[in-house]
Amino acid sequence: MRQSINHRSQKVAYTDIILSSLVWSAAICVTAVFIWLLMDLVWLGTGKLSWEFLTTEPQDAGREGGIASILVSTILLLSVCLAVAVPLGLGTAIFLAEFTVVDNWFGRLVRRNLDMLASVPAIVFGLFGNAFFSITLGLGFSILSGGLTLACMVLPILIRSMEEGLRSVPNEHRMVAASLGISRTATIFNLLLPAAVPSLAAGLILGIGRAIAETAALLYTSGYVDRMPNSLLDSGRSLSLHIYTLSMNVGGGDSSAYASAVVLMILLLLTNGIAIWIGKYWLHSRIQY
Repeated sequence: MRQSINHRSQKVAYTDIILSSLVWSAAICVTAVFIWLLMDLVWLGTGKLSWEFLTTEPQDAGREGGIASILVSTILLLSVCLAVAVPLGLGTAIFLAEFTVVDNWFGRLVRRNLDMLASVPAIVFGLFGNAFFSITLGLGFSILSGGLTLACMVLPILIRSMEEGLRSVPNEHRMVAASLGISRTATIFNLLLPAAVPSLAAGLILGIGRAIAETAALLYTSGYVDRMPNSLLDSGRSLSLHIYTLSMNVGGGDSSAYASAVVLMILLLLTNGIAIWIGKYWLHSRIQY
């Protein structure tokens, strides 16, 4: 009997060692790929990276000059996207998590549609944005059309991640708030949302990552003009589209493409860091309140 127990214990220990090794191997492989990609971009892109590169407009189809207009267009596209997607996503997530039960037919229908939309290719969103925003609404090839199309793309990711974050908050929080006579609105904004900050930040980071790196959808909506935009109704080229154009269609544009890729990575890290900081600051302020 004792030998059988010892044999089972050894078997469990070996299984734990194997699973731990697989998990660590996967983490190391992912980290190694990221470091290799980052080192490649830094090695090939920092040679042309300078303040002049960031503050001047492209010249000679992007071979010379900088990316000032490209950077402004990218920031405007991301701003329009987040300004539309975050309020709609948060409101829909609150409705699905707090005002519909899990097995409600309407809630199930909305969730299935969101899951389907999250898997739709970007080129399909681009064609939809071109047909609806650019042609039907008469916005043409503009930053506004591109930003609204990006908002449609990131909404499914934002809604589903925010909803799951709200549902992960223990139900005891809601019961205690109800027993104290706290209104449902105050419970959601002062108790549930701060508790779900990690999931909200994760959804926002995923949405920002998809929006800032999008190429195909913007080709049909915001256009690829590299001049400085004067308004949201002007056409503008995003950083990701600029990198694609330089590397695929412009001879001798590889150095500028690599430098633009480094700027894109820095911009992505900055936006993600800002999103995390806002979430932590909001959580800290709610706890103190």
